[in-house]
Parts: sequence; C-alpha cells; structure tokens
Amino acid sequence: MIVGLGTGRTARRGIIALGDRVRQEKLSITCVPTSDRAEALACEHGLSVVDFATTEKVDYLFDGADEVDAKLRMLKGAGGAVTRERMVAWASEHCVYMVQDRKVAENLGTNATLSIAVMAFGLASIRAELHRCGLTGVVRRTMDGELFVTDNGNLILDMRLEPDVNVEEIADLLNSIPGVIDHGLFLEEADELLIESDDGSVRKLERT
Repeated sequence: MIVGLGTGRTARRGIIALGDRVRQEKLSITCVPTSDRAEALACEHGLSVVDFATTEKVDYLFDGADEVDAKLRMLKGAGGAVTRERMVAWASEHCVYMVQDRKVAENLGTNATLSIAVMAFGLASIRAELHRCGLTGVVRRTMDGELFVTDNGNLILDMRLEPDVNVEEIADLLNSIPGVIDHGLFLEEADELLIESDDGSVRKLERT
C-alpha cells in the first residue's frame, strides 16, 4: 500500500502513529511525503519513503487542514506545502483530513487566512492583481523576519477572505493568474473528514 503523508502538526501525529503501527504489525507500506519535513519525520519513525516523481497512484492520503466547513471544503497552507499536498491528493484514491473541532467554521476564512504560493519573479504584479480583486494580506515571513520559502522555492501570500466571498470563484481566479503556483482552497479533495473534540472523541463526515 502507498500512503500519502500530509504536512503540519496534525499530520505529524498521524505519521508518528503510522510508524508505530508499521513496527508493531509488520505492515507493508510505502509512503509519499508532501514536504521535506514530513519526509524527515517519516524516516525518523522507520517508514519507507518513495519519491512521488516515480509514483503514479497513491492508495490513501491523510493530512490536516487549517479550517473546514460542513461541505468538506477546506483552507490549507499554514505549513507552506499546498502545492505538493494538492498534487498528492490529486493522485490519491482516498483522501482523509483530520482537524480539531475548533477548526470547523460556517464560512471559510473565519479564523484562518488563504495561503497562496507564488513565484517570487512575479510577486509585485500578482499582489497588485489580487488587490484589484479584493484580496489583501501579507507576504509570509519566518520568525527571524526572513521571507518564507517553500520546498519548491516559492513565496507564500497570506490573504484575508471576506465572510460572504464565493470561494469557488476565488479558486477559479487564482487558477487563472500566471505565477500563482497553487493556493489553500481545497474544495473537492476531501473524501472523509475526521473531527476531534476536546474530550478526544472523533466524529466523521463523508462526501456523499
């Protein structure tokens, strides 16, 4: 079985748990990480890793999300790996996303920003176009004040979403702008959503 490994704090929990199961149950699993950090963690916990460039299909992907709604639409990108996360999700037969209850919102953008991966080459023109379309925000920086650079060498814009915005239209807009590599609107990727409550119980939502 080939398993896609997401990026972020929730996915980290899943990677560690998967490593424990593989050791205890002698499972035959190969993993496709969605970031350099996920790959390093997988190797640290004894998981066998394969390069996605040589992988046609993934059987199962688990990942986290920054915010979700009742329609299984998601905002992702806090970990800066939206491009690889989207690609592995696209190649996966079944995609499961895990979130805490506090990340469920009526409208996307309530408590999270929209992450947009862009080529540094077109940064100013892309920001100007987004501003004309009503999207404002900042270029992501590290805690040291340096520009945050993704594993693919792109920059991240963190943009605010208005409560009444049509996220499908925003996704179409972003997909049409040259230099926008990808974005955090994952509107159709989730087959299954696992929501953890404060008491540790988990409820499941499935796409119908």
